[in-house]
Amino acid sequence: MSQTLQLLIAISLLVLIHELGHFFFARLFGIRVDKFYLFFDFGDKKLLSTKTGWFSRLFPKAKEWETEYGIGWAPLGGYCKIAGMIDESMDTEHLKSEPQPWEFRSKPAWQRLLVMAGGVLFNFITAILTYSLILGIWGESYVPNKGNKIYVNDLAYEMGFRNGDEILSYDDYVPENFGMLQADLARQTARKATVLRGDDTVDLYIDHNMIGQVLNTPGMFDIAVPFKIQEVAEGSLNSEAGLQNGDRVCSISGQSIDFVQDAWAILAEHKGEEVPVTIVRGADTLDLTMAVDTAGRLGVHLIPLDVESKRYTAVAAIPAGFRKTVSTIGGYLKDLKLVATPSTEAYKSVGSFIALGQVFPKTWDWHNFLSILALLSIMLGVMNLLPIPALDGGHIVFTLYEIITGRKPSDTFLYISQMIGMLLLFALMILAFGNDIIRLFR
Repeated sequence: MSQTLQLLIAISLLVLIHELGHFFFARLFGIRVDKFYLFFDFGDKKLLSTKTGWFSRLFPKAKEWETEYGIGWAPLGGYCKIAGMIDESMDTEHLKSEPQPWEFRSKPAWQRLLVMAGGVLFNFITAILTYSLILGIWGESYVPNKGNKIYVNDLAYEMGFRNGDEILSYDDYVPENFGMLQADLARQTARKATVLRGDDTVDLYIDHNMIGQVLNTPGMFDIAVPFKIQEVAEGSLNSEAGLQNGDRVCSISGQSIDFVQDAWAILAEHKGEEVPVTIVRGADTLDLTMAVDTAGRLGVHLIPLDVESKRYTAVAAIPAGFRKTVSTIGGYLKDLKLVATPSTEAYKSVGSFIALGQVFPKTWDWHNFLSILALLSIMLGVMNLLPIPALDGGHIVFTLYEIITGRKPSDTFLYISQMIGMLLLFALMILAFGNDIIRLFR
C-alpha cells in the first residue's frame, strides 16, 4: 500500500475520532450539531451528504436527521459544525438572533469547555488504546544505549563525536534507548554530552545553534557494529576458510577495521576478488585469504546485538500504553519548544502532509502503521491544544478565562480572534509546505 494512501487513511481516521469527541460532548449536553464532515465541502461541493444526492434518495429518512453527515471534496481534515458556535466556518448568521437553548453559546462554561476539549481527549484516548494494542501484541524492544558505541556522520563529527564513543549522558540525563540518542540530544537542550572514548571520559560542549541541523540531519548516530563472526552463511564462498564463532575481523586488504561500517567501502572496491583478512581469535592473530562476492560481502553472519525486550499481558498493556502516551506527549512538547526557539532553527524541520507521507513505510506493516497512527494522534491532540484562537486550545483558553473571571468574551472579540487564528494557521501551513518543497529540491 502506497505511503500516500496510508497517510490518507491515518489522517481521515484521526480527524473522524477528533471530531467525534466534539460531537459526543455536544450531544451529551443537548447541543445541536448541524454538520459532521470528513474533508471540507468548500463552495458547498460534496462527495456525499445525508441530506442531498444519491444517499438521500436511497435512504429518504436521512433527510430528517438533525445532523447532516457527509464527505467533502477537499481532503484537508474535517469538521463538526456545532450550532451557536463561532468556528472555522466563520458563519455568524446565528448571532443575529437570540440565543436558543440548544445552541453552544447558551450552555454553561463548564459544558462548553468539555465540548471544546472533547476532540483532544479522544485523540489521547486513541493513542493510549493504540499503544496498549501494540504492546499487548508485539511488546516493546529496543537496543540499549549502555554498552553500545556510536558510528557518526559528518554533523556528529563536527560536533565533536567520534566513531567508537559511548554516550554516557546529556548533562544529567542518562539516555536508555540507543535509537533515541539523536532525538534526546535535541530535546534535552543539554549544554554538554559526556562520552566514554577508549578508557577516558570526555565532555563535549553542545553548540545550540546546531540543534536545527540535528533535527534536519537523520542518521547522526548509527550503532557501531563489531565485526565479530557468529557463523558462515550457507553457500558462502568462504565456507572452507576455517572461520569460527567469535572470530573478529581486524583488517581487510591491509586496512584496519574497528567496526563493520569501516569494511563497507573496502569490500566494495574488491567485489569478486580475494583479499587478505586478519582475524583475532582469542589471544591469537590469524592471516587468511577470503573471497568477496559480487555484492561486496564476505558471506558471514555477525553476532547479533543485545536487544532489550518486554512482553505484556492484555491487562498490563493498558497502563504501559498510558505511560507510553504520556512519555510521547512530553517528547513532542519538547519538540514544539525547540520549534518556538528561533535560535535553534528548528522551525526548518516543520513539515506538511508531504513530510508526513514519507514517514510511512513503502509496504504495509501493521506494527509500523499503528505506531505512526498513535504518534499522529498525539501530534493532532497537542497541536489542537495550542492557545491559538482557531484551534481548540484558543477556545479552551477563552472559556477558562470566563470560568475564572465570570466575564464571557463578546461575540465580536471571538470573531476577530478566530480570524487572527486562521491567519496564523495559514502562515504555519505556508511554512510547512515551503520547508517540504525546499527539501524536495535538495
